Amino acid sequence: MLVVFVGCVIFLFLIDQVYEIIRMVERIAIHANVNLIYVETTLKIIGIAYIAEFGAQITKDAGQGAIASKIELGGKILILTMAIPILTVIIETVLGMIPGT
Repeated sequence: MLVVFVGCVIFLFLIDQVYEIIRMVERIAIHANVNLIYVETTLKIIGIAYIAEFGAQITKDAGQGAIASKIELGGKILILTMAIPILTVIIETVLGMIPGT
């Protein structure tokens, strides 16, 4: 319980910096004329990665390595699922650059 509490307290102290980073990335995307859907999806993917890693580390600290592995697998599957639209656009863009297709 102490590990969870300390982890949450550290996260709460850093939330202002995380918010500023997100706003900065959104401003850069707007100036670069990047669709914000892709930026938001990328930020969600990063968030899932951090949360899955946090959960896995907590369960490892509790001596539950098997559960930690399942949390990591679940996070990877969620990331892959969310990345499919971005991968589709990238593939379509590359195919559009190839002459004769």
